[in-house]
Amino acid sequence: MTLASYLALAAAVLVLALTPGPVVVATVARSLFSGLRASAGFVAGVAAVDLAYLLLAVFGLSAISAALGELFVAVKILGAAYLVYLGIRLWTDRTHEIPIAGAPAPRRFWKSFAEGALVDLANPKIILFYAAFLPTFADLGALGGGEVAIMAAIVVGILVATNLGFAWLASRARALIKSRRAVKAINRTSGTLMIGAGAWVATR
Repeated sequence: MTLASYLALAAAVLVLALTPGPVVVATVARSLFSGLRASAGFVAGVAAVDLAYLLLAVFGLSAISAALGELFVAVKILGAAYLVYLGIRLWTDRTHEIPIAGAPAPRRFWKSFAEGALVDLANPKIILFYAAFLPTFADLGALGGGEVAIMAAIVVGILVATNLGFAWLASRARALIKSRRAVKAINRTSGTLMIGAGAWVATR
């Protein structure tokens, strides 16, 4: 790959990462509810799935997706249902504790990681990007190990940076909360965002 190809790939991934979709919405909702630190696992799960799709693309994602079409549909439905479930949980949360600066609500990293991975697995635009759009940047079958490593660094680096940026902005808004009524409103806003993301995934 040439430098121009790498720059074009970086620009495309940045547009993909900044485009509103279920991953962005769910990242913001998770950070609003649990804080920046708790969102790290979620962001890592998203990045891991994108990295896996990139590697699959090099080894023929189109053929794999055709062979496992029904499985992808099942994952999409499961992901949409889980987002709606999380949204309902946020809506019905009754704790309404006022966040303490520097002490986000405790969440296990790997649980958040699994949530992020599931949401990204269910995102149809990710599959489309890696199966159809990515091959326009290079002959994937002819790439060397170093080129694949550079592509992986570009994809993962941009996705982690942008998603953590969204999470940080949401966590700053969360840190300004001063009343239980505001916490309740934030929880319900987060829940609505999650449910909306689930509906978005289900209808695509």
